[in-house]
Amino acid sequence: QLQLVESGGGSVQAGNSLRLSCTVSGRTFTTYILDETTMAWFRQAPGEEREFVAALDRDGITTYYGDFVKGRFTISGDRDKNTVYLLMGSLKPEDTAVYYCAADIGLPVSTDPSLYRNWGQGTQVTVSS
Repeated sequence: QLQLVESGGGSVQAGNSLRLSCTVSGRTFTTYILDETTMAWFRQAPGEEREFVAALDRDGITTYYGDFVKGRFTISGDRDKNTVYLLMGSLKPEDTAVYYCAADIGLPVSTDPSLYRNWGQGTQVTVSS
């Protein structure tokens, strides 16, 4: 069982940027949790299903993005801090949602939220026009 703590949400105007952070803990005998953990960000707007945003593979290099991202977001990881970041640029009002960090040890990267067993509490991102 992993513990995920997110931070960095807030309210911004369209066109601005935000950086979300997700720090992972819970692996007693592993210092570099990201080396064995697939990390992903999802988001959920009111009345909508949870949507895949981005993922970072266990190599710390390979990244995946939802189609709507179109180069605006960047996912990255700091293995020393066991932290994953989501830098969101050129934000639009339709990006407004609760953003969730998800993780799973040994899972190949997936866009299916039901496959991730560990979730953060979510952080609200609100983009105004």
